[in-house]
Amino acid sequence: MALYDQIIENHGEFLESLHHRFLDEDRKEALQRFENNGFPTKKDEEYKYTNLKEITEKGYNFFPKESHNITKEQLDQLHLGEENFDWITFVNGKLHKELSKVSIENVEFLSFNYALNDEKHKDVFDKYFNTIAADQSAFTNLNQAYCKYGFFLKVPKNVVIEKPIHVFYISQNQEENTFYNTRNLLIVEEGAKVEIIESHHNFDSTYVLTNSVTEIFTYPNAKADWHKLQNDNDTSYLIDNTFAKQEKDSLTTVNTFSFGGKLVRNNLDFIQNGSNINSFMNGITIIGKDQLVDHHTAVHHNQPNCESYQNYKGIFDGKSHGVFNGKVFVDKIAQKTNAYQQNNNVLLSEGATIDTKPQLEIFADDVKCSHGCTVGQLNEDALFYLRARGISKKEAQALLLYAFANDAMQNIDIEPLKEKISKLLAEKLEVDIEF
Repeated sequence: MALYDQIIENHGEFLESLHHRFLDEDRKEALQRFENNGFPTKKDEEYKYTNLKEITEKGYNFFPKESHNITKEQLDQLHLGEENFDWITFVNGKLHKELSKVSIENVEFLSFNYALNDEKHKDVFDKYFNTIAADQSAFTNLNQAYCKYGFFLKVPKNVVIEKPIHVFYISQNQEENTFYNTRNLLIVEEGAKVEIIESHHNFDSTYVLTNSVTEIFTYPNAKADWHKLQNDNDTSYLIDNTFAKQEKDSLTTVNTFSFGGKLVRNNLDFIQNGSNINSFMNGITIIGKDQLVDHHTAVHHNQPNCESYQNYKGIFDGKSHGVFNGKVFVDKIAQKTNAYQQNNNVLLSEGATIDTKPQLEIFADDVKCSHGCTVGQLNEDALFYLRARGISKKEAQALLLYAFANDAMQNIDIEPLKEKISKLLAEKLEVDIEF
């Protein structure tokens, strides 16, 4: 049975099993919005270059088995060598404290499911939950209807979390295709600071569809960094929806590193709600075979004297397909805006393709905005220069590609993460590089 038919036929049973008194009516309304419109198709402008049939024509189990047999050795392989990090481990949707290490203090941290049933957090959810996530999207509506897994983190005023937090979402021991609707809510109050690393891992040969929604709220003089490490197997689909709302003098960064997964769609939306805001978005995509990675970004400059920076690099081999669609909106009162957007791509084979469309919509007259994209092959002169110095053609190509992608991760200030990304780049490019 196709996914849409599953939802229509079983929605009553699904909703009953997900009873949370804060959300019962909201879930019903979200599901109704989804049923009215269904999944997007290639006729929809936002999905013009991304065909979802491969995902939506499969059937899925909405309630994964909780039992697992994950070993410490398997978990150790997922870590970045981050002995000084904290980490949070979800297996088959459930938070496992025995597989986690949490030393952070003076914050509110709960699994999303627990927070939904905690009466003292009702006011928080009323104020923040689903206030910036787009309710016109089929996938955000589905997530609102079925969300259960994920975490809630509130960092109080002037609290600086020194250790990065790595969040693992693991699926294992599932005999059927499985559908996860993960939900994350991060609130970083005035003067606070936090860094999150998020990764998803499917250990099975059955398919996993993860539909994730993250809402980030960054208050004045606060700093929030969110790093997405996407390196899953070929039976994994990921629809990632991230929304960030910033207040004055804040800084928020979302870095997206896409190396694995059969089909990955990243929807990233920044809302600037004050002056002197800085928003950073960086991405590196390296894929081959018949993989697809689609980045859709939007930055809403609503106030004056703000900056945004987007730098996305793509390397495509085999019959892979890349998509980049970046939008920058500058309101008429958002004078002195400085917005930069660049998408550069290298195609390594005749079968690889990229559809790229950077866009600016500017209604203010005193701004500095630029956007651009490039699609091409490696520089033959640079390749010749390296080969003339005794470097093999394969290694020369890999070194040039490594240098091409490297500048998109220059703002990572977590050394173990930067080293992990560098190693993954080297592995994907099949080159030996000393770190």
